[in-house]
Amino acid sequence: MSANPDWQPREGESRMKLLYGVNEADSWWHFAVGRQRERIRARLRELDVQVIRIFVYDKSAPDPVSNWKMFAAYVQAVLDAGAVPMITFAKSPRPLEDSRTTRWFASRCGDLVWSAIEHWGPEEVRNWFWCVWNEPNSTWIGGGMTFEQYRRVYEAVAEQVLRWLAPHLDGSRPRIGGPSVEGFQPFWLDWIWQFVNEIDPLLIGFVNWHLYADWRDHGEEGAPTDKAVHQALMLWQTPEYAARAVAVAETLNGFDILNICGEWNAHSHYVPSVRARFNQTLFGAAYGASALIHLMRGGVDAEMLWTGTDDGCGYGVLDKDAVPTPLFHAKSLCTRFIRHGDWISFPTAGGQPAGFDVVVARAEDGRTSALIVHLTDGPATYSVSDAALSGCNTVLKIDRSTGDGVVRQRRSGAIAIHGYGVAVVTNMEPESTNGTS
Repeated sequence: MSANPDWQPREGESRMKLLYGVNEADSWWHFAVGRQRERIRARLRELDVQVIRIFVYDKSAPDPVSNWKMFAAYVQAVLDAGAVPMITFAKSPRPLEDSRTTRWFASRCGDLVWSAIEHWGPEEVRNWFWCVWNEPNSTWIGGGMTFEQYRRVYEAVAEQVLRWLAPHLDGSRPRIGGPSVEGFQPFWLDWIWQFVNEIDPLLIGFVNWHLYADWRDHGEEGAPTDKAVHQALMLWQTPEYAARAVAVAETLNGFDILNICGEWNAHSHYVPSVRARFNQTLFGAAYGASALIHLMRGGVDAEMLWTGTDDGCGYGVLDKDAVPTPLFHAKSLCTRFIRHGDWISFPTAGGQPAGFDVVVARAEDGRTSALIVHLTDGPATYSVSDAALSGCNTVLKIDRSTGDGVVRQRRSGAIAIHGYGVAVVTNMEPESTNGTS
């Protein structure tokens, strides 16, 4: 479609600025060098991944000192997927009890930045993200550090990273950040406040926060024993992504710092088979699509789903053979039709049945789409009443009736969704919908 010079945004619309991404962590080997690595990367390109968070010194990632060849393959896989890496320095193998250990760890991180510049060149590396530590406020994941301990590590590492990046930034802010707070912990926002107010803002390019809905199985540690009630309680929480995004933005107090949700999914149970029932099902697909809508509402700059690829971990949207889960299809419907730079709005559900989240996207070339998420397990219909969607006659959806993938159909009246599901109504031509059957 050709651009319309008379096109104007409508009242209530805002620019969609969210960059899509994933984490590639525990199953990094399959993503980087595995037998199906090319298929995995092709699938990730379908998700329009712009940022891929990877780890060093943790998650069994290759050590850049003893195994640079494998670490370079890990980073190159990110670049080959069309994304930039967020390299997460997590965590020091030595206890951080004295200044010598902190200096040693910071120098190790700085050496990696220097090696990356030598290998890929400064024009490439200056656009990468550098994240210091992972969930330092969590005893289980990050060691249960105090903020004062974390600040000493952050400042030491950031100064070493900036030492090598500064000559190549041309005055732009370095993409160094943290603290990657774990969202179940109380006072998580205090970490963000201290991070922004107690660290030199010239050392900060982004703040990173994480959020899951629950970690308990049905009936565990006070969770509802009834499956339907428990799932409804989790879906009721997806607006929290917008609420936290706004709270973080207010805490940034006008600083030119990116607001990033660096890790999210529906469930983080310690047993993979349990969390897979929440994350890798149609329920997980509905939760994930709803979370993305609320991340857009909250004005987040980037999101990184946990995870892209996994081998039996219960999180990933792809297995080691690049076979997609329902959440992959749901996120793909979002990323293909709700694009960076679109003008988006969130129509109210006046006259519609309860249990839907909706975002409408319009582009200046005339492309118009709506992403519709059904948040209950029974059948329902959504009547497309928004005037902007009057010419949108193609429907793509995944729900209980579509099997393992997305089906395409012509719109004739209301859109029926059977159980948890995600649908798109669009005016894009069928041949431009990436071959969905």
